[in-house]
Amino acid sequence: MDTLTAMRDEGHEQVSFFSDPSSGLRCIIAIHDTTLGPSIGGTRMWPYESEADALADVLRLSKAMTYKSAAAGLDLGGGKGLIIGDPHRDKTEALLLAYARAVDALGGRYITAEDVGTTPADLEVVMRGTRHMVGRPPHAGGSGDSAPPTGLAVYEGMRACAADVYGSPSLEGRTVAIQGFGKVASYLAGYLIEGGARVVTADPYSGAQEAAREMGASVVGIDDIYDVECDIFSPCALGGVLNAETIPRLRCGIVAGSANNQLLTPEDDERLHSAGILYAPDFLISAGGIVDLSFELYGYDPEAAQRAVAQIGERVADVIAEARAEGVTTTVAAERMAERRLEAARAPRAA
Repeated sequence: MDTLTAMRDEGHEQVSFFSDPSSGLRCIIAIHDTTLGPSIGGTRMWPYESEADALADVLRLSKAMTYKSAAAGLDLGGGKGLIIGDPHRDKTEALLLAYARAVDALGGRYITAEDVGTTPADLEVVMRGTRHMVGRPPHAGGSGDSAPPTGLAVYEGMRACAADVYGSPSLEGRTVAIQGFGKVASYLAGYLIEGGARVVTADPYSGAQEAAREMGASVVGIDDIYDVECDIFSPCALGGVLNAETIPRLRCGIVAGSANNQLLTPEDDERLHSAGILYAPDFLISAGGIVDLSFELYGYDPEAAQRAVAQIGERVADVIAEARAEGVTTTVAAERMAERRLEAARAPRAA
């Protein structure tokens, strides 16, 4: 991949590569856009097959964070950090401290947080080497785990979708098929079950399956989840799950979940629209975690943060209304919402 060409094509401002031979650190930090404020995005640790794969992923994820922050109304930009390695085998205190120094070297242009392959305990190590991070544990004045607010935002987004499709925001008696039963999905399921919904889920891990059953959810096979007759299909695991093969199998009126990059291709957005399925854009409905984390930058107030997270439902409703009025997909409407904020912020600079 031609890095500079890819940066130009996707609008990235900066991509930094870091290596620390003594700890084994190999990482990439991508800053997509700082028009609204410093870039923010979690640190992902994953054993990529190649550096090219890692670069493609960090460019894609950092751009999505720009839209997520802008659409959520935050004065923050989009960034992402990737550590190349197996989080179960290669992660050490020395590696995390080396990564903290890499983050710190960017002088606050990038603010990091937890993501796939990193944990709150890892962040306690990182915070020893940089102050440019959020997601600190509560005892350190932080917001802690971002899974609960992400689950709440998806739940409120589902309610907004249900109001449009089914005429009421209540999810009582509705069936929700959740793909994946990790931390975010478990919190989401808790809200749903408390609200009277029936939850069906699929997850490859026996521990997750048992946890789902203990909460009162039904469990089906990994591939069978697409065929479940439901009101809402909720992707809460991997990206790219909505595609030309899976969309025709869906038996729902709404797709709303926490997974990033749910659409395999841009054409899949139109496929959902043509099928009469309302899609809650993933970068908007899953923004609860980043909204919650942003409050750490000003002194964490849990009550104010929770109110802001719950307002994601109102933003989803606004996107749906604009999409209906303009005759466009919800993804297009959400992207326009984000782009308007970016353009408004750029205007004084161009004057």
